[in-house]
Amino acid sequence: MMQIETRLGAQLESYLDLTASHAKLTVSNIANIDTPGYRALGFDFANEMKRALAACESGRKLRLHPQEIDGLISRPDGNNVSMDREALNLAEDQLKFGTGVALLRLENQRVLSALRDDK
Repeated sequence: MMQIETRLGAQLESYLDLTASHAKLTVSNIANIDTPGYRALGFDFANEMKRALAACESGRKLRLHPQEIDGLISRPDGNNVSMDREALNLAEDQLKFGTGVALLRLENQRVLSALRDDK
C-alpha cells in the first residue's frame, strides 16, 4: 500500500503525539497523588508545539523535556498534585486529541479527493 504524507498531515501527527504525551504525564501525576514528596510534572504545550513543528520541518523527532510545575500548593507530605488540576488537564487533552483526529481525517479526505480528481 502506498503511503502519502503531506506537510499538514505530519504536523497534525506531531500535535496528536504531543497531546498524548501530555495526557500520559497527567495520568502519571494522578497515579502518584498519594506518593509523599512527588512533584507534578508537565510542559508548556504551546512552546513544545512550536518545537515539534520545527522538528517536523527538519525531519527530526521531538524529545520532550517535562519539568516540575511551579506554583502548585504542596501538602504537608511534600506532594503537590491537585486532582482538580489534573482532571482539567485530562479534559483539555481529550478535546485537543479529538480536534486533532477530526483535522487529520479532513486532511486525509482532501488528499483522497485530490487523488480521485487526478484520475
